[in-house]
Amino acid sequence: MGDEASAYFPAGTAQYHINADIMYSLQKYWEATEDLEFLMDMGAEMLWETSRFWMDIGHFRECDGRFVINCVTGPDEYTALVNNNCYTNLMVQAQLRFAVQVVEILKRQCYAKYDALVLKIGLKRKEIQMWAHAAEHMFVPYDQRLGIHPQDDTFLLKEKWDLEATPAHKFPLLLHYHPLNLYRKQVCKQADLILAQFLLGDQFDKEQKRRDYEYYKGITTHDSSLSGAIFAIQAAELGDHDQAYEQFLTTARMDLDNCHHNTEHGIHTASMAGTWLCLSAGFGGMRTYGELSFAPWLPAQWEGYSFNVTYRGCRVNVSVQPAGTTYTLTKGRGITLQHHRNQVTLTSETPAKTLSTRPLPPQAEPAVASKAQFVRN
Repeated sequence: MGDEASAYFPAGTAQYHINADIMYSLQKYWEATEDLEFLMDMGAEMLWETSRFWMDIGHFRECDGRFVINCVTGPDEYTALVNNNCYTNLMVQAQLRFAVQVVEILKRQCYAKYDALVLKIGLKRKEIQMWAHAAEHMFVPYDQRLGIHPQDDTFLLKEKWDLEATPAHKFPLLLHYHPLNLYRKQVCKQADLILAQFLLGDQFDKEQKRRDYEYYKGITTHDSSLSGAIFAIQAAELGDHDQAYEQFLTTARMDLDNCHHNTEHGIHTASMAGTWLCLSAGFGGMRTYGELSFAPWLPAQWEGYSFNVTYRGCRVNVSVQPAGTTYTLTKGRGITLQHHRNQVTLTSETPAKTLSTRPLPPQAEPAVASKAQFVRN
């Protein structure tokens, strides 16, 4: 541990999940660019060395052979030093699977460099086999009675924090209550499991996401500026458009309105990135689970919106209007993407296609034309 490590280890050093988070970003970079040179020269070594780290931190428990990771803190900093944080276990599982996948990619596409890297770091075949075994036998907490994923092994055994009875001036909780009071309760500072269900969304069906979302929505304070964007994205996917738009506004105006009363200490840069994510992944429904896909809808408060995305050498402009959603290839030879699960192919000969934008649910009010700007109603 270096001098830069947090002195408060329960909410700092114990957040081992950051290793898997970075490797998730590495995987997404590879999927979006297919940058083999980066993978050979830097990516694979980082991936494999951090995979070794997980085998040191976790173990196969004797009672059932499941791979468990104990005494960690997930993204939610109101719950610390727990066994089997669901987010952490899911992200580590994804990393270990990718680590094994990269072994095969490099063996197939550049065996000489693969062999040199294996020699450099002393990677053994047994290690690769253990990564696959740990991923296959990863323990993922699940409560059959409630039909939800507990945040960790003991999360549901705790008493719920009564957020409705907590005075407004007592938020954020971390400034008014001792950490131990927070750790003893079911209360979340920010998206934790819900973040995993966005990043790894193809591993959960919609009803499972809905049950988990509804449960954690009721016990999350959003005392972290990182939280609102993720809840907005999941709310949008589940059709809770009013909640999605409300969380988007809070995220977009975090520093403009000084929502957390601390902007004078520095801007919330992650909220700025979260604003773009709300637009692209929330309203636009963009996902990259092996391919580029969209499920756009138009907030009733807006006339339209647009954004650009670059994927596998192609740049696509996505423009969502009441009359339809237009995909325009602005760079590259061609790309196939998904629009509400329908295949769309753009080429240099046919660079633009317009399809119907998903209408609002029948019970919702019809769209009202107004300026598309980030303002409160």
